[in-house]
Amino acid sequence: MAVCCGAHGEVRPGQYTVRVIEESSSRTAVEPRWLSSAEQRAWRAYIDGHQRLMAELNRQLQRDSDLSLAEYRILVLLSEAPDHSLRMSDLADGVLSSRSRLTHQIRRMESANLVRRTACEEDGRGVRAHLTDEGMARLRAASTGHATEVRRDFVDLLTPTQLEVIAEVFELVDAELATRTTK
Repeated sequence: MAVCCGAHGEVRPGQYTVRVIEESSSRTAVEPRWLSSAEQRAWRAYIDGHQRLMAELNRQLQRDSDLSLAEYRILVLLSEAPDHSLRMSDLADGVLSSRSRLTHQIRRMESANLVRRTACEEDGRGVRAHLTDEGMARLRAASTGHATEVRRDFVDLLTPTQLEVIAEVFELVDAELATRTTK
């Protein structure tokens, strides 16, 4: 399968979608549904805004708390869980990460005494991640600055109606994509 940027492989000005050419004996092309100007504007605004926002939030956490955004998210999920612990598989699902990537992340966080791992008491096969006292203290110390940054760079820029629309849109996107990965 070859991937091109536009018709006949050339870059089409103003086009973002890729054209997929399926290689078979007849070399048939699947014509894409190109994005309209309004769709493209929305898509690019989302991509650019999302990347800038996540980079800024990550910089703030690193600067002020020596935590990455990924570490902060893990600490938050563990702090909200019963007994401040989750099975690694559930934690991976919660942070939308592969199990192997999460294992590496947790190993680094364990060496910083933010979390600890134990065998699952329920079945002995799984592993649980537990929030340590040090992890909770670091989370508490980071949360005020992080909330201030999220409010300044996202929440306060939007009306309540815009916030509701964003929540509805991304709950819909998340639910749709989640059903595809479970099939």
